[in-house]
Amino acid sequence: MTDALNQTAAETHRPLAVVTGASSGIGYELAKLFAEDGYDLVIAADTSLAEASQVLTGLGAQVAAVQADLATEDGVQSLYAALGGRPVDALAANAGHGLGKGFLDQSFDDIVHVINTNITGTVRLAWLIGRDMRARGRGRILFTGSIAGLMPGSFQAVYNASKAFVDSFSFALRNELKDDGVSVTVLMPGPVDTQFFARADMTDTKVGQDDGKADPADVARTGYEAMKRGDGDVVAGFGNKLQAAMAAVTPQTVLAEQHRKMAEPGSGG
Repeated sequence: MTDALNQTAAETHRPLAVVTGASSGIGYELAKLFAEDGYDLVIAADTSLAEASQVLTGLGAQVAAVQADLATEDGVQSLYAALGGRPVDALAANAGHGLGKGFLDQSFDDIVHVINTNITGTVRLAWLIGRDMRARGRGRILFTGSIAGLMPGSFQAVYNASKAFVDSFSFALRNELKDDGVSVTVLMPGPVDTQFFARADMTDTKVGQDDGKADPADVARTGYEAMKRGDGDVVAGFGNKLQAAMAAVTPQTVLAEQHRKMAEPGSGG
């Protein structure tokens, strides 16, 4: 598939986007937006990408699919190798997952996997592709952060802390690259109607059972349009914008208690 991507680049000069976590949810919707805008795609996820690849190909994109665990160095390197040296015009670093229940009740292997997926793999991929973008003097990077990164995540402590890292890292990288032709944007959604809560074992929580979660297609479009404008950050949804503003002036102990009421096991009744 890499050869096909390179052949397409030579013949049509189509831009290339890399989207991680693209098998479903926000990542899948981002990949569709890129395809509709005339991009070819390298997509990655730790689950099957067959259905996503079929849809994206139907939208006119040449697609290389990499099923890999981006929490590992081998997984990141397999994704980077799939580029075959073709320049990347946009990176949507969206791969990530959560982990519910109390910190001391979680498996430490699961804790490390969240950290390595949300932080280590994300940073490694941004380093690899970001250096190439800087050398070319152009490119766009979109990180999927979260408003969860703005508050202590009682019963979701490692996930919220990992998103605090992504949010902060994005702003810092944006400043470092401001004169290099590479824009960096962070998308900060609230709860989204995806497989996130089932995978995080949070279906018995108040937030997991909330019927008001955002549509991933709407969230993806908010982030995609912000990336195209070159914005530094965007919070998806009016309610989340209000929550983000309140988090800036609310004591951390209060925020932690508020989060507990949403994420504590059994809080969904």
